[in-house]
Amino acid sequence: MILDLIAAVDRPLAPFRAPLLAGFIALVVSWFLTPLVRNLAIRKGAVDDPKSDDRRVHKTPTPRWGGLAIYGGLLVAVLTVLPYAYPKSQPFPSYLIGMLVIGAVLVIVGALDDLYQYKAKIQALVLLAAGVAIQFFYGSVGRIQIGSVGVPLGNPGDFLYLGIFSIPLTAIYIFVVTKTMDTIDGVDGLASGMATISAGTLTIIAAYSGQPRVAVIAAATAGAAIGFLRHNYNPAKIFMGTGGAYILGFTLACLSIVGALKTAAAVSIVIPLLVFGIPIFDAFFVITRRVLSGQPITQADKRHLHHTLMGRGLTVKQTMWVMCLFAAMLCGVAIMVIRSKG
Repeated sequence: MILDLIAAVDRPLAPFRAPLLAGFIALVVSWFLTPLVRNLAIRKGAVDDPKSDDRRVHKTPTPRWGGLAIYGGLLVAVLTVLPYAYPKSQPFPSYLIGMLVIGAVLVIVGALDDLYQYKAKIQALVLLAAGVAIQFFYGSVGRIQIGSVGVPLGNPGDFLYLGIFSIPLTAIYIFVVTKTMDTIDGVDGLASGMATISAGTLTIIAAYSGQPRVAVIAAATAGAAIGFLRHNYNPAKIFMGTGGAYILGFTLACLSIVGALKTAAAVSIVIPLLVFGIPIFDAFFVITRRVLSGQPITQADKRHLHHTLMGRGLTVKQTMWVMCLFAAMLCGVAIMVIRSKG
């Protein structure tokens, strides 16, 4: 009787054992790495001056480069847990190796951008190149490519196969998700909070959909973001910088392709709009307003949602929590949709 009860309780939690371990390791590593990265950023001059333009909401110069700690937490957790979770099979599929290698490049490029402020065109080319390159890391386990799209109003199993258009569409999708994570990083804790919620959602979807590797990587991403959030919460002691936004956005975009987008074909188009709903809506909202006002879409301004909320009288902490609450609600809907179609 007791053993049956224990088994009944343990069965739903079984898919989350390895992901929880990965998340915990990533959290601890990121938590303790961040102060070291902060000191490095100060020594190298990677500091955000609030007087550089009027979009800044912080009051004192704050070091960047938090992405180094986030990547470190993610890397250590994945390298530690996957061999434990897959002792007799391939722990590191080709797509994961590609994610780690290209992710490292993006972190380095982002760190340099924090120092030298590259033009928007250069950043776009880097992200699009990353989106194309990751598609060539594949094997029998999986591939990060949107090869087909489920037909929302069609019959079960109806797909629209993209053929050669898979490559540019996948690259554009990765670019959009990664860039929106970068543009929403304007309030203490907001981007890291959003990334935690999105990564946690992808962890749950992957665990219940029989994609344990994706669940482990997503949980490690969430843990790394939480560990960094400890130092990034208002008043922030450090910012994640361009490299942090890039590694979080790129990783989440790749995981959503290899995981959530292949889970329920009939709703595959809707899932990204829910999991990344707030950053995507923010980007759409800002671009629309810039176009209507005749302003270049790459020109930075104070039209983002967090600026709007703060303009209505909300504090930095209130703004962060309001936006994260709405993001969590959308992600909850995504989980329910996936479960209903599973």
